[in-house]
Amino acid sequence: MRGPVAGYALRACHRRKRAVQVAFVMAAAALVACALANPALGANVGPPPPAPSTPPSVREVTPTKLLTPTSSRGWWRPEPGQSWQWQLSGLPVDMSVAADIYDLDLFDTSPTTVSQLHVRGRHAICYLSAGSFEEWRPDAGLFPREVIGRAYAGWPGEWWLDIRQMDLLTPILEARLDLCQAKGFDGVEPDNIDAYQAATGFPLAAQDQLFFNRWLASEAHARGLSIGLKNDPDQADELADDFDWALLEDCFAQGWCEALAPFSTWGKMVVAVEYTDSGVDWQEACSQAGRLGFSLVLKNRELDAWRQTCEDQ
Repeated sequence: MRGPVAGYALRACHRRKRAVQVAFVMAAAALVACALANPALGANVGPPPPAPSTPPSVREVTPTKLLTPTSSRGWWRPEPGQSWQWQLSGLPVDMSVAADIYDLDLFDTSPTTVSQLHVRGRHAICYLSAGSFEEWRPDAGLFPREVIGRAYAGWPGEWWLDIRQMDLLTPILEARLDLCQAKGFDGVEPDNIDAYQAATGFPLAAQDQLFFNRWLASEAHARGLSIGLKNDPDQADELADDFDWALLEDCFAQGWCEALAPFSTWGKMVVAVEYTDSGVDWQEACSQAGRLGFSLVLKNRELDAWRQTCEDQ
C-alpha cells in the first residue's frame, strides 16, 4: 500500500494547454479500443507530484448539453430481483454464470463479449472509476496532474481526483462514457462517487459530490445508458431520482443497508455485494436482503468469477 502524497506544485502549463488537450481527447478515446487489444499502447504514468498546500478553487462549470437518447424509450432499467454477476478479474469472462446482469470492466471487456451476453439474453454494465485516477488505464496520460490528489489507501497505483475541476475532467469522462456506449453496454457502474467523505487531499463538500454525481447520471442517460449509484449512502435519498439502481458494498457487514431504502421504495433494483473476508453473517444478510427487497451476492474481494447467492444455500 502506498502512503499519502504530501503536496504538489500547480503547473500553469496545464491551463494554457487545456484547449489542445480537449481537441485531442476524442481522438485519444478512439485509440482506447486499440489499446485494449494491445496493452502496450496504454499509458503507465508514474505517481503524481505532491499536492499543493492550498488546493485549487472550485471552478464554475456549466453542465454539458445533453445528447439525444439512443432509443425512444430512453434507456434500459434493471428490475428488482434480477440476478447479478460482477467480474473484474480472472479473465476471460465466465459467461456460464446464470445471472441476468453482468458488471464488467469498461476497458478489459470487448464488444464481442458484450454481444455474446446479449445473445444469451443477458444485460451488460460497464465498470469505470469516475472519482479516482488509475495509472494503468489506457487514457491515464490525459489526466492533468493538478486534478490528482492523495493516494487511495489500500489500492496501489490509484489516486483520488478533484471532482470540482469539471472543465478538466469532463472530456475524459465523456470519452469513457462514449466508449461504454460504443461497446454496446446497457449501463454504467461509476466507482468512487462518494469521495467527499474520503481523505482525497481536496476540500470536497457534499454539494460538490451531488453536482458531480448528477452530472454523471445526466451524461449516462444522454447516451441511453442506465446508471447505478455506487455506495454513497448519506446522499441516497437526494440522488434516488437521478439514478436507476444502486450497488452497495459491505452494507450488511457494516450495518448501513437501510439508507438505500428509497431506491427499493421507488421500485428500483438494489444489489448488495458482501465479501468473503468481511465475516458477514450470511444467513442473517440473506434474511435482511429479502425483507428489504435487495438482490444479494457474496463475492471474493478480488471480484473474480466466483459468486454465491442466497438461492445457492
